[in-house]
This record gives sequence, C-alpha cells and structure tokens, in this order.
Amino acid sequence: MPVFQVEEALDGITVQHFLRRHCQVSARLLAKLKRTENGMTVNGCPVRSIDILHGGDMICLTFPQDKTDIVPAETMPDIVYEDDALIVLNKPPFQPVHPVHGYYADTLANAVIHYYQTRGENHTFRPVNRLDKDTSGLVLAAKSSYAHTFLSQHTEKRYTALCEGILHGSGTIDAPIRRKEGSVIQRETGEGGKPAVTHYTVVQNAFGHTLLSLRLETGRTHQIRAHLSGIGHPLAGDDLYGGHRDCFQRQCLHCAELTFLHPLSRESITVRKDPEDWLKMLNDFYT
Repeated sequence: MPVFQVEEALDGITVQHFLRRHCQVSARLLAKLKRTENGMTVNGCPVRSIDILHGGDMICLTFPQDKTDIVPAETMPDIVYEDDALIVLNKPPFQPVHPVHGYYADTLANAVIHYYQTRGENHTFRPVNRLDKDTSGLVLAAKSSYAHTFLSQHTEKRYTALCEGILHGSGTIDAPIRRKEGSVIQRETGEGGKPAVTHYTVVQNAFGHTLLSLRLETGRTHQIRAHLSGIGHPLAGDDLYGGHRDCFQRQCLHCAELTFLHPLSRESITVRKDPEDWLKMLNDFYT
C-alpha cells in the first residue's frame, strides 16, 4: 500500500489533483480506487477524490484485489531484485515472457505466478519490459497497476550484444522500422516504418565480431535485431536477420541493465546482470 505525504506548498489541493498530478496515478486506477472499499484514506480516514488535502497529510492507497488466469508452474524464476512494489527477474534464453501458442505453462509469467503463490502474495504478472523468446536478460515486473504505470515512464534499459563484423567507437542508428513484406514476424528498416533510434558503444573487437553496449530511445519490435542487420552487422546467431549459427545457437542479445525510479521512494535503482551462456561461449571461442 503506497503512502504519500502532502507537501506544505500543496495545502488546499484536492485528493484527485494530488494523486493525478503529483503521484502519477492514472485516471483508470483512480476510478478503481473510488470503487474500492477504503481505496483512499487520509490520516487513516476514508476520503473522496474531491476532498481537500492539507500540508502534512498522509494519503494511503489500497489497490483492488488482483486476478489472473495465468497457470502457476512448478519452477522458480531467477530473482535479481525484489521489494514490495516490484520484482526484477533474469529471464533465460528460449523462454517466452508470456504464455503464447505452444507455450502455455513454461513461460516466465507461469514461474512468477508460482513464486507469488508460494509467498502467499496475490499479484498478477505485469512486465514493464518484454524480451523475445531467444533473448535473455532482465525483466522488470510491477506488483500493482500504479507501479506498472509509473515504471513504464521511468525505466531505462541497456543491452549487451555481439554482432558480426567490426564496428568502432560509438554511433546512433536512426532508421524507421516496418514489417517485412510477406512476413508476420520479421522487421526491416525502410521508408514508411515507425521511427526508431538505437545508440551503441563498442566494448570489444575480436575475431570478426564486435561486443556492443546499446541503449534504445524507442521500443520497436525486433529493434536491435533489425537495426544491426540494416547496417550490415547482424547479431551473431540471429539467422532470421542474416546472422550465422556456426558458433552461437541463439541470437547474442541480452538485457544487461535496468535503471528505474522506484515508484514509492523515488530512489534511482540500477540492476545489472551479464549473460552467462553466450559470453562463456565467446570466451571459450576466443581462448
């Protein structure tokens, strides 16, 4: 249950304006709080959205009970960080984030729901970022709709990738991405696509490959894969976009770092996790 203190400078503001403007509570969630018993209390007493707040008041929110139709799996997720508002998980390669056709009980969502239930917690699975099935790395999930909305606006992701060919220094790929004609899955750069911007920095060159650190300004489907392929440097192991699988059995892409503002404390938190499988293969290959 998040608790917010009203600053003296905001004396006289309504509950609704305080929550919407200063706590970034969405209109949709505010409507749900109005319908929830004791959804909004000030100094321990129920209030309406039109009531007036005073400096020093403590407003507490109680969220509606979560419901989920995701079936719990008998596996535990790899938890990197957790508190009352959120959880950060290290997703392994070859695992979908959500149940999809052919994968109904062995996704990250199934594992997280199982974990919540073992803790006696009743949350649904709310990922703030999503990764392709074959992409590994950090996935941030919120434990309430409020935290999800806030984190979606205050989270930055950095990826580690291994591409084919040699790049130097740093650069920006600013190229629109569109669906490739004749394909439901594959994307490509070209006119008529949605704006997409990827920033990259070279970490290391070795044996015809380049290790990169990447930051995205946009979040298009397959953005990194399509952008690197578009400049002639596809991800190693990404045969859908022109990469080769003679050394690596999956696309060498990993969400390595998440930096976010905490939805309750407003503290900046950075969580990092390096890939274990293809970095080890890379080291073995180069030594």
